[in-house]
Amino acid sequence: MKVSVTSYSYSQALRDDSFTIFDAMDHAKAIGADGFEFSGFDTPEGKTPAEQAQILRDYSEKIGLPIVCYAIGGNFMNEDLDAEVERLCREVDIAKILGVPVMRHDVTGGFQDWYTGVKTFPAVLPRLAEGCRRVTEYAKTLGIKTCSENHGRFAQDPDRMVALVTAVNDTNYGTLCDLGNFLCADADSAIAVGMVAPFAYHVHAKDFLRISGQEEDPGHGWFMSRACNYLRGTIIGHGVVPVRQDIKILKEAGYDGYVTVEFEGMEKTLEAIETGVENLKKFIG
Repeated sequence: MKVSVTSYSYSQALRDDSFTIFDAMDHAKAIGADGFEFSGFDTPEGKTPAEQAQILRDYSEKIGLPIVCYAIGGNFMNEDLDAEVERLCREVDIAKILGVPVMRHDVTGGFQDWYTGVKTFPAVLPRLAEGCRRVTEYAKTLGIKTCSENHGRFAQDPDRMVALVTAVNDTNYGTLCDLGNFLCADADSAIAVGMVAPFAYHVHAKDFLRISGQEEDPGHGWFMSRACNYLRGTIIGHGVVPVRQDIKILKEAGYDGYVTVEFEGMEKTLEAIETGVENLKKFIG
């Protein structure tokens, strides 16, 4: 396994105009990351997304830091499924310019007003699978695998992820296994990782602090899981996510790709990412 860092980890730092995405890539390289992931990217005025993608790729090659994944939003519960598939296929074109082997797109955050059917995951699974299948069929022609993450509560449970991969039924499509996000659906991380690891095409490592929903609201920086427990992002190795155990599970399942540091805590960004990379490398061994 190799360690990468996602641009999302630098969200706090990037709010300061003096810190750029190129500074983020330089920092990741300097602290020993083996790759970099883009969770979307901003396109400067006067540039097209395709032009900016080429600039980012050129810079990554210049500093010897490969771009290993392109992660974007997606919602197949939009009323116009064809339009959403087309939009995501154009993102696949961007992924090709970036030179990534895998692109992550979300599935949906949940139901929208137009939907009047039974509001269960199995009821809309065929629609979600159709969208994923159409996107991955196009991505396959460009040599890119696609995957979806346990992200956004609605498609966050491990059994739902397995059901989605099964329904898509294409070896070009798998999961982005986020070790921490299972807690947002109150699932045991180790058990969940064991279920989805055989289908993992990319991995996010993150950590959370957790307080029972029986306790008082801890305030700023915390959010609630589906079962109303309190979670707050923190440095990898400082929280309750069994990251070391999860890495063992992934290894047993044969995963040998990138594990991407995703920091979303309140600690100082650059120090937190560096510590996360150090700890993750120790866990991988």
